[in-house]
Amino acid sequence: MNSQYSGITDFIHGISGQDLPANVLHQARRCLLDLIGVAVAGTATPLSRIIRDHAYHQAGGSAQSSRLLFDGRRVGASYAALANAGTIDSMDGHDGHRLVKGHAGAAALPAVLAFVDQRSLTTVENLLVGLIVAYEVSLRAGIVLHRTAADYHSSGAWNALGAAAVGARILRLSPEATRHALGIAEYSAPRAPMMRTIEHPTMVKDSSAWGAQAGVDAAYLAAGGFTGAPAELMEEHPEIDDLGQRWRITEQYFKIYPVCRWAHPAVQAGLSIRANQLIQADQIHEVEVTTFAAAARLHTTAPQNTEQAQYSLPYALAAALVHGKLTPENVLHPTTDANVLRLSQKIRLIPSADMTAEFPAQRRAKVLITLKSGHSYSLETTDGNPEVPVSDATLHEKYRQNTQMLDRRRSQAISDVIFSDVATPLNELMDLITEPP
Repeated sequence: MNSQYSGITDFIHGISGQDLPANVLHQARRCLLDLIGVAVAGTATPLSRIIRDHAYHQAGGSAQSSRLLFDGRRVGASYAALANAGTIDSMDGHDGHRLVKGHAGAAALPAVLAFVDQRSLTTVENLLVGLIVAYEVSLRAGIVLHRTAADYHSSGAWNALGAAAVGARILRLSPEATRHALGIAEYSAPRAPMMRTIEHPTMVKDSSAWGAQAGVDAAYLAAGGFTGAPAELMEEHPEIDDLGQRWRITEQYFKIYPVCRWAHPAVQAGLSIRANQLIQADQIHEVEVTTFAAAARLHTTAPQNTEQAQYSLPYALAAALVHGKLTPENVLHPTTDANVLRLSQKIRLIPSADMTAEFPAQRRAKVLITLKSGHSYSLETTDGNPEVPVSDATLHEKYRQNTQMLDRRRSQAISDVIFSDVATPLNELMDLITEPP
């Protein structure tokens, strides 16, 4: 192997904060801030309320417990991971990676919190290192799975391995037990057919909640001596060889809009046309969107709930054209926005063979807006490339937008702790992100 690490278990247990390049640690801080902001926005969804209550009713008072994000109740560690990942996943605004067509962070952060909340003698930096371990393992597992499996599986199918990896690290499992943890996680992870929830959006979302729970349970089971078959996604694949050299976390994209990433190119093109041509929604006769086939399947035009709205390209684009923006508030209660629903009926999706061939390495869309006057305007955009990263300023503005329900001082305090150069006790951050708004 070319890496300084002799294998996956060596990386999981051997990496330290001193080993991390500055840009990698900074990216982890960005991911942490973004995930927390999305979690705040997610607490307003019915999904989050239901899954948090479920976790408390099923596992409240457990011996190994962790707190629920922006809720405060303690539940069994794996159920905390389930509920916290569900809360993040309930608002489709969290970071992702184009090659895995999904999300590592939605399970990585809840898994880290499930273990570290029980250990007060640690720091925010230790949390960040654990988060990086979970990302690096998850993303490689996802790349391998998408390359070797015939079906397109949900993120829970592979981010469970990152959850198990960070658990093995924090629990200080032996190399053999660590391999068992990874094997248990891979074997029990939810290999859900992702396009089914694209076609029929519901609260199961990207199954990251179950991926996080499976990974946390796997680490605890391995700690108790439970054994698992070898994790094929972690064995003898070239993606594993560059651990510690190529940092996949730096390739993460950050969403500006709280909807499926596949809708983002069309939304961005629509907003640009609206701003450049000073178009109002009531002037629009029809909208034609040419994009890759997977995005064209986000075709719900009259969503009845926030899950359907978040997986609807017509609704997302219509909301952006009506309001000149697309925020969590625009997708929480879709049935109450008559103007958006009316415009979404006028949006037609056309799959492109060329754009489909480029996916997932590139995500493109061309939007053609025809006005009632007969004038038409078109724009093509490409979205989601890490080569053009979201700036820190833009990411902080998104965070402020997502945390409006928090007291402003508390929202700023969370950001300050995350980006502090001083070694900050972890319990300071945990208190800030677990107390109810």
